[in-house]
Amino acid sequence: MDSRERTFLSLSHQEPDRVPIDCWVSSGMKRKVEKELHIPYEQFLEKYDVDVRYMSGPRYIEKKREIKALAANTDLWGVPRREVNINFESYKEVVKSPLENFQTVEEIAEYNHWPSADWFDYSEIEQQCNKILENKRVVVFMGDRLNRIAQLKPAMYIRGYEQILIDMLINPEIAEEIFRRITSFYLEYGRRILEAAKGKIDIFCTGDDFGSQNGGLISLPLWKKFLKNGFKEFNELGQSYGAKVMHHTCGSVYTLIPELIECKLDILQSIQPEAAAMDPKLLKKEFGKKLSFQGGVSIQKVLPHGSAADVAEHVKSLFEAMAPGGGFIACTSHNIQADTPAENVEALFKAYHDYGKY
Repeated sequence: MDSRERTFLSLSHQEPDRVPIDCWVSSGMKRKVEKELHIPYEQFLEKYDVDVRYMSGPRYIEKKREIKALAANTDLWGVPRREVNINFESYKEVVKSPLENFQTVEEIAEYNHWPSADWFDYSEIEQQCNKILENKRVVVFMGDRLNRIAQLKPAMYIRGYEQILIDMLINPEIAEEIFRRITSFYLEYGRRILEAAKGKIDIFCTGDDFGSQNGGLISLPLWKKFLKNGFKEFNELGQSYGAKVMHHTCGSVYTLIPELIECKLDILQSIQPEAAAMDPKLLKKEFGKKLSFQGGVSIQKVLPHGSAADVAEHVKSLFEAMAPGGGFIACTSHNIQADTPAENVEALFKAYHDYGKY
């Protein structure tokens, strides 16, 4: 059974020959794998028969006046950022949220850095898909960390983490305008990607953090009022081109899952085991017939701080909970960070194969 047969069978809630495998690692961890395990990253994926591959997506069109928002140290939304280096990792933190002091819907509408789908070149999309398909792997579009199809995270970048939450309570017309513009951009951006792929994207991945360690970032009524329609539209868009839709969210989203299912989500990604009410056994029992899952391996505790034996036992327990009946892709709850011992990464992928057979 090849990767495509295996993964599609699992996503149809049937048991293939083994649990399909995905791999999420940070750029720092990629370098660490290559340095300490003495193997190029792509060869590492092949060695462990990882079933899923991520296309790079459209590229920014350079040297156009309209794309000045993409200048150095400024992101797609016109948000200035600074690079922060921690150990082997590098992140781009927000310096200032450009809309934080705006007082009216009119000011929001007149902001001159709202992005356009015209800022990207989609001509290489099908070729990227073909390269993955040549090896009979599963094609996923996800985007990058600063340009992933979402609603709440971009709003936090441009309006401010606290301010957009305040807006949802006391300035709802401002929040609605911000979310409307973000959603409109990503619907057109996503449509062009899917159109260019000509049906060759298997999984269309969105990513918006709805949970914290102990509960939702916002209340369920607020999520339904401000985010539900856009979330549903993203799912409908991907599915209209024949793709399964996967959504990444960190944190505790147990109370939100029935809404995600109502919005026709196919795959929930992360399954952060340390977050409240995100026990894999509970999730599989309550939602496993209507929803597939990807993730579940701890990057907070077990991988960085446990032994290789701990990692293997963790995978065994996770698979016992999630694998029966299919509907599961093995992966970590987020990117494996570079503070993780390389031997634990090897132990992880070995355990996927040791315990993943049906």
